[in-house]
Amino acid sequence: MGTLWFNGSIYTMIKENDQVEAVFTEKGVIVDTGSPDYLKNEYGGNISREIDLKGQTMLPGLVDSHLHLVGHGERLLRLDLSLMDSRESILSSLKERCAMTPAGKWIVAEGWNENEWPSAELILRDELDAISKEHPIVLKRICRHALVVNSCALLEANIKEATKEPPGGVICRYPDGRLNGLFKENQAQNLILDSLPGIDQEYIENALTEAIQDAYKVGLTGGHTEDLHYYNGFMPTYQAFKSVIEDRNKVFRANLLVHHGAFEQMLAAGGRYQEGTRYIKFDSMKIFTDGSLGGHTALLSEPYVDQKDTNGVAIFTETELQEWVQKARQAGMPIAVHAIGDLAFEYVLNAMEALPPKEGLRDRLIHAQIVRPELLERAAKLPVIFDIQPGFVPSDFPWVEEKVPANLLESSYAWKTYLNMGIICAGGSDAPIEPLNPILGIHAAVTRTKINSEDGHVYGLDERLSVYEAFVLYTKGSAAAIGQEKRRGQIIKGYDADFTVFDLDVFAVKPDDLLKAEAVMTIIDDRVVYDKN
Repeated sequence: MGTLWFNGSIYTMIKENDQVEAVFTEKGVIVDTGSPDYLKNEYGGNISREIDLKGQTMLPGLVDSHLHLVGHGERLLRLDLSLMDSRESILSSLKERCAMTPAGKWIVAEGWNENEWPSAELILRDELDAISKEHPIVLKRICRHALVVNSCALLEANIKEATKEPPGGVICRYPDGRLNGLFKENQAQNLILDSLPGIDQEYIENALTEAIQDAYKVGLTGGHTEDLHYYNGFMPTYQAFKSVIEDRNKVFRANLLVHHGAFEQMLAAGGRYQEGTRYIKFDSMKIFTDGSLGGHTALLSEPYVDQKDTNGVAIFTETELQEWVQKARQAGMPIAVHAIGDLAFEYVLNAMEALPPKEGLRDRLIHAQIVRPELLERAAKLPVIFDIQPGFVPSDFPWVEEKVPANLLESSYAWKTYLNMGIICAGGSDAPIEPLNPILGIHAAVTRTKINSEDGHVYGLDERLSVYEAFVLYTKGSAAAIGQEKRRGQIIKGYDADFTVFDLDVFAVKPDDLLKAEAVMTIIDDRVVYDKN
């Protein structure tokens, strides 16, 4: 028996402004669309539930194309630094947390961003030592490509002053040569993170549960998430996903990007591309080629403006990168590659051109931020999707202009240009790096301004998207990124019955009023998993 959805603004996303009066769904699938009278006459005997949308707006279910679901849950469970606008407020919060935490217990906090402070001077080891020498303290930067610790954490991790930098990682020091507590990129950060107290199954499952519940509230029906390498390895994390989503019935369409470090474990466990369970599927091999702009580790073709002695960090040599791509191809998998800097982007294009995916599959370039025009022209000829995070524009500007050479920024963060060149783009948040709410990403794509900015400055006027184009990123774009464009992302017969309902018509309001839009109902597989009312 099925459901009749009616009395709302129902946008199909087939094309701009295309609407239907009502939708009939059954067994998780859209059976038909049309007027309520037509659907009742045609399917009346099978309609067991009628949902009056009460004038609200229904869209195909929004999907975040790039996030870290467990990591987002961790952020919800831990001390959140992302909204603290000064180093003083962070230090004060840490003092309070230490005062209420037994000596010897680790304190892990998430989300510091020095670019949002009045002074960008970092918090380092000595300042953390002044707060506590009895608690190992770890502060993760918002990009998760850098962290800083105190001496107690160094002691727990058995890191000494003479510890050498691992390949692809950065260990920072004071001018006198002492470790300053700052570690950049996974290879270095793992020296600390591997010493954190054991992450048990309950912890992972609690984080996942928190994250999925939060996703429901912002209207997300699914996400392409990369978690399998960080929480006791592949199998414990995969089991946690199955336990929460399948066994506990926290329905969520999770496409699991497979970190290259978890790739062999996935194969050994019998995992294959686009296989899995009803709601959980293995997706592309995830590869990192560089770091972040904020940490000066994104790989540029020129030195950073404010740090002339570096142009970033190459996680792999070109030969090593191609070896990983070859392994993915042998397993019949596309690749999803983190590439923020233009030189990293170039390395990935070289690998994709040398080792193309199986016919019918698409690779994805995650972030695609700093890009030279000639690289865009090459990318437009490849079966590749740009997995972009619109929220990075208000987050990264104007400070990114102080770091990246002006000539490299001319064709960067260029969402409209990408679309005009015929490059398919999908939209994500990179949560917990940025807030999970897709409305924030959509607003950023449409306005390219900071929320509540005093001057309303637009960063890249010509690169603004229409509201329709912005929502396409999270519907048709996200579906195409996982090869499901003929099953999701539009309200069409035969497509999955996944919907997001907003309290106002997002296509009929002024751009800034998009921020007032609130998800009031989230539907996955014909199930109402969230109903605000």
